[in-house]
Amino acid sequence: QADTSWRKERIRDVPLCQEDCEQWWEDCQDAVTCKVNWHKGWNWTTGTNQCPKGAMCQKFKFVFPTAAALCELIWSGSYRYTSHHRGSGRCIQMWFDPTQGNPNVAVAQYYA
Repeated sequence: QADTSWRKERIRDVPLCQEDCEQWWEDCQDAVTCKVNWHKGWNWTTGTNQCPKGAMCQKFKFVFPTAAALCELIWSGSYRYTSHHRGSGRCIQMWFDPTQGNPNVAVAQYYA
């Protein structure tokens, strides 16, 4: 449950596979952002999300110095960095070939 004006439910502490979290950080480390937490605090006065006044854009690798920091902070605790690996059945894979089935179904069943 989430008690906010813009949503009533959200995900929390979803365990991400180590490889997926680290690949996300590797792929985005040179992208730029002006915020650590992307869930809230944006300037929406133009109708699209803009950086808050005075916020400085920096490369991800400076805002999120580790893969764990990126995965756990960017969506305010929605995801949790784990040492579990792809195929373990204990972590969500962000990327997979849907023609091979969805490996996350088994993970959801395990934690249910």
